[in-house]
Amino acid sequence: MNLSYNWLKKYVSFDVTPEKLDVLLTDCGLEVEKIEKVQSVKGGLDGILIGEVLTCEKHPNADTLSITTVDIGNGQILPIVCGAPNVTAGQKVPVAVSGTTLYDGDKSFIIKKSKIRGEVSEGMICAEDELGLGTMHDGIMVLDENAVLGSKAKDYFNIEDDYRFEIGLTPNRSDATSHIGSARDLVAVLNQMNGNRDKKLLLPDVSDFKVDNTNLDIDVIVEDAVACPRYSGLTLSNIEVKESPEWLKNALITIDIRPINNIVDITNFVMYETGQPLHAFDADAITGNKVIVKKLAKGSKFLTLDEVERELSGNDLMICNTEEGMCIGGVFGGLSSGIKNTTKRMFLESAYFEATGIRKTSKYHGLQTDASFRYERGADPNMTVFALQRAALLIKELAGADISSEIKDVYPTKIEPWQIRIQFANVKRLIGKEIPVAMIKSILVDLGIVILEETESGLLLEIPTFKVDVTREADIIEEILRIYGYNNIDFTESVHSALSYGKKPDNEKLQNLISDYLSNNGFSETMNNSLTKASYYENNPDFNSDQSVAMLNPLSSDLNILRQSLVYGGLEAVLYNINRKNPDLKFYEFGKSYRLVNAEADKVEKRYTEEKHLALLITGKKAPESWGNQAKQVNFYDLKLAVQHILKKLQFNLLSLTVDTQIKSYFSEGLRFSLNNKPLVELGELSPKVLKSMGIKQLVYYADFNWQAILKTVKQIDVQYQEVPKFPVVRRDLALVIDKAVKFESIETLAYKAEKRTLKSVNLFDIYEGIELGEGKKSYSVSFFLQDAEKTLNDKQIDKMMNRFIKIFEQDLGAIIRR
Repeated sequence: MNLSYNWLKKYVSFDVTPEKLDVLLTDCGLEVEKIEKVQSVKGGLDGILIGEVLTCEKHPNADTLSITTVDIGNGQILPIVCGAPNVTAGQKVPVAVSGTTLYDGDKSFIIKKSKIRGEVSEGMICAEDELGLGTMHDGIMVLDENAVLGSKAKDYFNIEDDYRFEIGLTPNRSDATSHIGSARDLVAVLNQMNGNRDKKLLLPDVSDFKVDNTNLDIDVIVEDAVACPRYSGLTLSNIEVKESPEWLKNALITIDIRPINNIVDITNFVMYETGQPLHAFDADAITGNKVIVKKLAKGSKFLTLDEVERELSGNDLMICNTEEGMCIGGVFGGLSSGIKNTTKRMFLESAYFEATGIRKTSKYHGLQTDASFRYERGADPNMTVFALQRAALLIKELAGADISSEIKDVYPTKIEPWQIRIQFANVKRLIGKEIPVAMIKSILVDLGIVILEETESGLLLEIPTFKVDVTREADIIEEILRIYGYNNIDFTESVHSALSYGKKPDNEKLQNLISDYLSNNGFSETMNNSLTKASYYENNPDFNSDQSVAMLNPLSSDLNILRQSLVYGGLEAVLYNINRKNPDLKFYEFGKSYRLVNAEADKVEKRYTEEKHLALLITGKKAPESWGNQAKQVNFYDLKLAVQHILKKLQFNLLSLTVDTQIKSYFSEGLRFSLNNKPLVELGELSPKVLKSMGIKQLVYYADFNWQAILKTVKQIDVQYQEVPKFPVVRRDLALVIDKAVKFESIETLAYKAEKRTLKSVNLFDIYEGIELGEGKKSYSVSFFLQDAEKTLNDKQIDKMMNRFIKIFEQDLGAIIRR
């Protein structure tokens, strides 16, 4: 939400700088995320002065140019070459002196002293479009003869500088969705800071409101008083729809709202002023002279202002005439009933809608509007008439309208303020500091809370209806604390500690261990949304779409279920980076997957299951391209190496793991590591079909660790020192001709089976395929590293071991040893 510095000063008098106000707003809970200087005219007409043309003569070297001398005050006479046809001596004109920056949309240029066709020019006499004051370029602006020579043009044109504060408003602060609401907090903060109660909230005066006639009577009928507890409205006639005055346009531009016309701009202005959304209807579009608040049947069609035909859910509250819907109540207007340039009569709505229904409608249709933003958080039911009167008076003033009906106020059950009792002891206990009672009372009164009763131990308070979220004693204490200031709470230097026993293995420690390893090896951690789109799991052989955990009120169709796998969120992150010219990626993510396992179960924990996973994704080049290395693409073995290193860090013996190819169909090829028939990790190259469906045009490799299963099986092995062996490692190589179906893992497993004590490692260092080997054959060159911790191995011992390897490879794999 945006606030204007100048707007706030209308409701509370202060002289603090925008930078100081930034701090004050943030400290009281209205966190300022951004502050930006805003000018009603770009550049603020800085460097533009009021000058008088003293002389004007034809340029000797150009038929369309004139040579002028211009007095800009203080005895400064500037020669200026001007191309405007209407320039003459004696005119008061705006002059851009040398060094001034002028703007043309997003472009800018600086006025410099120069020669034009041989004549010196030290400035520029400006047209209105060159100053950003209009679109005319037929000639220079000629000002009133009473304009003060040498004065600043920004003063002559009343150009305002303002500051826009972008507030990160939390959902519980519905009372601060307006300038008046934010100013109320500011009153309390300034009084607290200054140690007095000099500051008061200044509300707009609506005492002049009166009905001019009753010539336009439109009845209001509320059929659903639960969804619409209060509906207020009135009519205006003889209105003139036109462009808003500069002050109103500038006010809206400051808070980043685009001006449209005087009627729409007034409704927006009053909403940002009071927090009460308003809606203006063309009275001629209200068939039957009746406004009916009700819900239309599910499947009904409605054409909204953005020219989109929407299908109603059956729970959407509609503002209707006697024949059709005119507006989705509290969310979005209809195309046919809105204010047009030809509108002469109107009906103005100021209503209070139930928050939950508005939120459901907003999310169902994917419409997040300024009105729904306020209604969802909870509007003030007792602000509707005041806002209506304020807007009606402005429409009278700026559109020449007559108020043509009494206010129709349908409010069957009045929402009264509620009472809360607070104890001073609880204030001290929760805040951690004793705040003087007088200060507590001052803060509460400044916030609009009424003190009904005071005792030695506490206060009985009446909570105004604009503080929707203040319902408990703790909420009152929070209100006191944020005005008193979190920074004013003292912290003791004492340290309290307690011994605790943590279960082993330490899940967090293990996760940090692997995170550090991956981050140190070039991986970037991602955190993807657990909410995803259901279409990923529909007709997907790897997942049962019936087990998707659906959202009751989804934010959108793209975020309507909880994910069953981390793969699709990871691929979305990959695509996002590729589209931004960042194709070389190594990602990892720790996250949970969710499934519905028993919809009939009474307990939630039996109805759903969640499982923690670790996902790895790699794609693109291994290293950036440079003169010193050839740019190679990552491959399956790069991913496999990372997976094996992770398993080793988790103290898994790779030889004890079962390796097979029973993997999900979203892989085109890959492997699965299991322990005791429990899958631990799947890895492989993602299939072209999956990548194409995501819009990815390069190979992506993916690994999915079942982190929950790993934590159940990982061993707690203490790190122990081991002396560096004194005796050397011996290497021997074999070239094996084997069937293409034989995998290296089979060779490695058989080798360790044949020689457990002295075989330290096995490595595949070359693969060859050729016609001379025979059909369906390949050659693996394998190295064996042997070492005895107690003695140096001699050739006889080594040959004996190698012969055992050859024999078992020939018997079990049908291998032929290449000599």
